[in-house]
Amino acid sequence: MTPMSPVGRLAATVDRLSREVRAAQAEAEGRALIELAKGILVARLGCGPAQAARQLAELAEQSQVTPLEFAVDVINQAARDRVSEVTDAFLAATAAVRNADTVEGPDGPDGGEAGAGSAAVRLRAAESGALAAGDTQSVADALLEQALRPLGAVAVAIWAAGYDGSLTLAGSAGFSTAEASRWRYVPPDVTTVARCGLTERAGQWITSLAETGLPSVGRHQYPDGGRVAVPAGTGGRIHGVLEIAWPAPLAPQPPQVVRQVEALAELCAHTLESYVPSQAAGQEPRVVPDAVELMDLADGLYDPALVLVPHLDADGHLADFRIQHVNKSFLDPAGRPRAVVGGALLLEAYPMAAGESELFQNVERVYATGEPFRARRLNLTALVDQVPLSAVADISVSRHGNAVLLIWRIEDETARLASLLQHAQRLGRIGGFEENLLTGEITWNGQLFDLYGRPQSSTPVPLERLAAHAHPDDAVAIGRFLRTLLHHRRSASAAFRLQRPDGVTRHVRVVAEPVLDTDDRLLVVRGAYQDISAQHWTEVALAATRDQLAHTEQQAIERARLTLQLQHAIMPPAQTPLKVPDLQVAVRYRPAETEQLVGGDWYDAVMLPNGLVLLCVGDVAGHGIEAATSMVVLRNALRGLAVTGAGPGQLLSWLNIVVHHLTGGVTATAVCGLYDPARRTLRWARAGHLPPVLVRDAQAGPLPLVKGMLLGAVAEASYEEAEVQLAAEDTLLMYTDGLIERRDRSVEESLAQLLSTARPAPSTLDQHLDRLLTYSRSDTDDDTCLVGIRVG
Repeated sequence: MTPMSPVGRLAATVDRLSREVRAAQAEAEGRALIELAKGILVARLGCGPAQAARQLAELAEQSQVTPLEFAVDVINQAARDRVSEVTDAFLAATAAVRNADTVEGPDGPDGGEAGAGSAAVRLRAAESGALAAGDTQSVADALLEQALRPLGAVAVAIWAAGYDGSLTLAGSAGFSTAEASRWRYVPPDVTTVARCGLTERAGQWITSLAETGLPSVGRHQYPDGGRVAVPAGTGGRIHGVLEIAWPAPLAPQPPQVVRQVEALAELCAHTLESYVPSQAAGQEPRVVPDAVELMDLADGLYDPALVLVPHLDADGHLADFRIQHVNKSFLDPAGRPRAVVGGALLLEAYPMAAGESELFQNVERVYATGEPFRARRLNLTALVDQVPLSAVADISVSRHGNAVLLIWRIEDETARLASLLQHAQRLGRIGGFEENLLTGEITWNGQLFDLYGRPQSSTPVPLERLAAHAHPDDAVAIGRFLRTLLHHRRSASAAFRLQRPDGVTRHVRVVAEPVLDTDDRLLVVRGAYQDISAQHWTEVALAATRDQLAHTEQQAIERARLTLQLQHAIMPPAQTPLKVPDLQVAVRYRPAETEQLVGGDWYDAVMLPNGLVLLCVGDVAGHGIEAATSMVVLRNALRGLAVTGAGPGQLLSWLNIVVHHLTGGVTATAVCGLYDPARRTLRWARAGHLPPVLVRDAQAGPLPLVKGMLLGAVAEASYEEAEVQLAAEDTLLMYTDGLIERRDRSVEESLAQLLSTARPAPSTLDQHLDRLLTYSRSDTDDDTCLVGIRVG
């Protein structure tokens, strides 16, 4: 035998002493459980401690289990608590696989009841150690050593939840001291693994911490390990979170392991109930008031408030909240006295709180997690269904110690009248009103009755009958005001002449706004009337301005009428069709809908002496008499130039010289074509204009672009020509931008819409052009010229 070195002997000694310490700890914990079982037997059998000890030993021998395992079985049968439920679940799972040779459970490959017994011993030992521990740190050590290491866990953290939503590391085991110190305090609203476990009632079971990206204590020690974060709560209140770390990814766990972890979390909750966190660095010590102090605080509030305390059922679960106190400002939405509400259960007093508003669920959540809840303009039918639909309130729920403070601010009649008074005092000489559109109730203040010249005992005038009390000429303005306010549900104002019963006419301005509920339904209209009759000098100046404006408008109308007459005289909307063999020619002209927008759009379709057909459309920039006269010059000039027999490119080049030198600096676009009936060809050129559209075999598309700048931009310009061969049944369309132009779309989108409309070719060319005008989506109110030919 090789002698051991001094270091080896020292290591062996340390190992032996460690085993002895663990054995002593196990024996001490086992002794506590055996003593507890002996006490149960003394109570049940009515015997002494010595006889109970002998009875325990004899029963354990007969059951072929150790005294410690039999003691735990006695405790489980007597307690019927969460730990015994977990043991029963484990036994049931073991019985389901009893026919197998071994059971691979959370305790390893133990056989049947032996594995269950060891699990029960561990749970009871962990419970005993936790209850005997003096602080949460000792609880963490006991849980890790007794119950969690056999499950493969390597670390545990016990978090205490603060009333403000913060988390404090109350105890930990398996993490380094530096890591635990760094994670001593987690501020509110910081998302961590423990935070997710606090907000999720079922807890967080994470396969691998690396996959989630959530920060947590020990992330660098166990980066790929599994994590479990389970809320630790009792009686409906969550006191903290139990977080467990595994060194490797965690596989899905059987139900008995899940229940075991939940039982350990509940054990931590009992410890955290009395936990008082030490003052963290930079943090003020927190003082948590009890229910009595909270009642004093509620009495000092201006808003109605309730102090709620938890109400538990026979099993210790949260069933409801008792209304411990109602403050002096409390106004019950149903009109009941304070004495009736005080002392009742929350769901008994306000059964609708558990409905769609989820008010009770939010109170329950605040009590469980400590995170406050706020809601604005909550309809009070969420509390009692007898409340009018117009009653709304702002809700605030917060936890203070073991009690919950519920505050609501109701918009009642007094508040509405006070608001009206404030508006009247601020604006001056104003009469305020409010009209409930659901109930028909109308509220006026005294100033508004005086403004209408009606006694305060009379019935207020509803908004729908406002026109009946105004000058007939103001009916349009009042109609527009009511349509904006009631239909579009936007704030609106209008000025009109109020005709009072005493024969006096007053100039009045009304301003109103709609009030919507949480579902965007129109509930109330409120506003004010202002008497502006004292501003007579403004009315006189306004009348003079109106006269001047009317004169100017009349001049503009006469000018537009003359322009339109000139345009129609030179270029009538309908033209006698050309007589060309095997060719249909049709034109359409649609003037602008607004006479003030008379423009310079023009077209021409004429047979030339050489047998060719001149086809052209153009658009002079601008509107009015200048554009119309320029249009006449260009149309007549192109007709005269076409007699020379020149091609379309040369014609546009000459026309550019005319525009630049003879029309006072205007600009224009145009497309010009010469059709040869004998060859069925079209030579064409363009000057900054949209190209013609060819419709052939139910397909429509623009002709390929040729170069050519707009007319009048430069003194001299050349224009490229192109030639297209037409076939029988082909349709060619020339048009101005008034046919397709839209403010909300690009030219490409508008052209695509035109091609889609032009594809179906009706039997006649006239029907085709009429269809294009009918389905035109132009919205610029511009002139439109359209020239079409169809080859026979």
